This record gives sequence, C-alpha cells and structure tokens, in this order.
Amino acid sequence: MTDWDTVRRLAMDLPDTTEAVSWGTPHWRVHGKGFVWDRPLRKNELAALALDEQSEPVLGARVEDEATKLALIEEDPSVFFTTPHFDDFSAILVWLDRIPQRRLEELVTEAWFAVAPAKLAKAWLQEHPD
Repeated sequence: MTDWDTVRRLAMDLPDTTEAVSWGTPHWRVHGKGFVWDRPLRKNELAALALDEQSEPVLGARVEDEATKLALIEEDPSVFFTTPHFDDFSAILVWLDRIPQRRLEELVTEAWFAVAPAKLAKAWLQEHPD
C-alpha cells in the first residue's frame, strides 16, 4: 500500500528536492519546480468525475508531455486520471491508494526527470546506471 510517507520518502531521495506546503498540502520540488504534490479535488472536478466527494487521496505528478499523460490513463484508468483543470498541462492525477508501490516509485522518478535541470538529471543517471 502506498501513502504520503512513501511519496515523501521517494521524492526526498531524489537530488535537490525540497518539500513545501502549497495551498495547505505537501508539494515536492526540484530547483523550485513542483514534480509531485497532494492534490485535493475541487468541487467542479468532483462534478466532472461524477463524484459526490473525494474518498481517496489524490497525487498530482508532472509528466513529460500530454502524450505521456494520455498513455498513463489508457494504461490503467482505475489509477490514473485527469480533469479539465489539467487540460494542456503536462501532469497526471493518481488515486494514491490504488497505485502499486513499484509503479509509484517509477512515477515519482519520472516526474522528477520531467522538471529537473538537465545537468542534474544527467548526473543522477550516471550515479544510477540501472
């Protein structure tokens, strides 16, 4: 099972990551750019998803591009989703309770790569060749 402590550990294990609070929820950044965050759903998003309330935690994560976002949703729509608020923005929403830990590890790392400076990302890859 995955939770916010797992997200925090995964994010903070990546170089130059900081944790901040944005709109009252945790947000992890690399060089000032957010890559994963706690994303409570807004009233209009709940309506768009045909939900009365948010019963599970939602993780927001940056992705490389819109094509990646759409591929993730197609891969597993029970875990990955989006709302109109994120149209034309390279980020995906994730039902945190539903994502397997191994997949979460990949997602957090990929989100970090989506916004990390190229020199920092290259250095990390050289230290972690696998």
